[in-house]
Amino acid sequence: MKYRNTFPHPYKLIYLFLFSIIYLSQPLAAQKLYKPEQDLGELFEQVQLQSVFPDSKTFPDCVPRAAPNQIVQAYQRKKGQPDFDLKAFVLANFELPPQPATNFTSDTSLTATEHIEYLWPVLTRQPGADGGSLIPLPEQYIVPGGRFREIYYWDSYFTMLGLQASNETALIQHMVDNFTSLINTTGHIPNGNRTYYLSRSQPPFYALMLRVLAQQQGKQTLTKYAPALKKEYDFWMEGVNTLSAANTTHRRVVRMPDGSILNRYWDDNPAPRPEAYKEDVALVRESGRNPEEVYRHIRAAAESGWDFSSRWFSDANSLGTIRTTDLIPVDLNALLFHMEMTLSQMAEMAGNKAEAKTYKRRAKDRRKALLQYTWNEEEDFFYDYDFVNGTTTNIPTLAGVYPLYFCMAKRKQATAVAQKIEADFLKPGGVVTTLNHTGQQWDAPNGWAPLQWMTIQALRNYKQGRLADAVARNWTRRNIEVYQKTGKLVEKYNVEDLSLEAGGGEYPNQDGFGWTNGVLLKLLSLHPELLQSPKPAEVLQR
Repeated sequence: MKYRNTFPHPYKLIYLFLFSIIYLSQPLAAQKLYKPEQDLGELFEQVQLQSVFPDSKTFPDCVPRAAPNQIVQAYQRKKGQPDFDLKAFVLANFELPPQPATNFTSDTSLTATEHIEYLWPVLTRQPGADGGSLIPLPEQYIVPGGRFREIYYWDSYFTMLGLQASNETALIQHMVDNFTSLINTTGHIPNGNRTYYLSRSQPPFYALMLRVLAQQQGKQTLTKYAPALKKEYDFWMEGVNTLSAANTTHRRVVRMPDGSILNRYWDDNPAPRPEAYKEDVALVRESGRNPEEVYRHIRAAAESGWDFSSRWFSDANSLGTIRTTDLIPVDLNALLFHMEMTLSQMAEMAGNKAEAKTYKRRAKDRRKALLQYTWNEEEDFFYDYDFVNGTTTNIPTLAGVYPLYFCMAKRKQATAVAQKIEADFLKPGGVVTTLNHTGQQWDAPNGWAPLQWMTIQALRNYKQGRLADAVARNWTRRNIEVYQKTGKLVEKYNVEDLSLEAGGGEYPNQDGFGWTNGVLLKLLSLHPELLQSPKPAEVLQR
């Protein structure tokens, strides 16, 4: 595992400091932030389509060495010249983003816990802007690692679990304040603090972050953040008052046949993702579908965090059949139920009983609708709901544990979900994300830290401790064995075949890794006996 650990020239530090002060003192709408796909136009498109960099995310993260319009003018003058070299032009006019360097090497004599504690400062970034697509933040923050050089929304909650185990309360506070700043300046929490992420969010874990902070500082902390959580909720519910029997969808809200309201993932910009431009253009061409429709579905899947998984496809083996915005995701609506319950608690604490009652009623209505539309009686499992075709998708995924995590499920439903988890999802390395082997990274055979945590806690909520322990043992053992062999804690793991690495996705498996560190450290702090786990054959396996 290797990381960059260098510092910029002192004059650049002064520039970045002044730049950050100016930018952070203005509403984001008033700032002229660099948006590479818009500001560079044809140049951006050609760099991405010609694969100047192997990773499509590299160029959007580059920092212009001059005003973008000046660089574009120079490109227009030179591009037709016989000796024009696009890559050389880019390297002359843009500063490459920080890359993992060779001056950090893991010490595998350290325990996994010691290694994670050592990594926190390595993964910590300082506040401010870089003059590129990075949106400035007011406080320190943790990045996942590898190619992910910025803060990420839902990643950060699971990272905070580890920071809590490390008693890093100040850093938890900083990260909550950064997300609060994003809500107040952009109107929501973007996918990450990059300008190319502004049109979408990620699974809404902000309310859970506030609860982590409240566990450290006392529940009265919640009232301080009530205005920001309301703004976050309003973002997800925008347009709900415009819905009717004749107009059943608007952005992220959907009116169901019985008049109840549920939510979906969405993105306002039906265009190729700047950080995966070439891949998205190629997919649209291969699919033969309407480009804007496909781009919208792709970006909505990116908002889900599950980019990509067969849970979003009509044909499990074809990304080209993606249909994300046609679906009511069970996990998203469970998260919004929790947000409504948190808002109700905040209002109660502030003495506003009418508001508390309103949010509690909305939560109650959402729970009723979720149980009605996403529970399949024949299959005994929670599935995403296809509101276009009026049926559950019947694609088993770990999103089905979210109603248990938030105690929304009935006891009988929880028992049935646990039985399916044990029978189908439990593997030697943890629980597998879906049961489909498609080559997509959010499908089998891969397991991911956030879904291990959600599954373990969901099972514990319904007294399924034996199964929860098996998941926790298998996952922690997998993490630790890989660390001992490679010195790495990575983004995702193959939980089915322990001799193989995880695969799939648009980029190689990344090390670092924020949420893996967070979940592993939290599990070990709660259950130190996991370090003395039995061999795989001794744990629950069918």
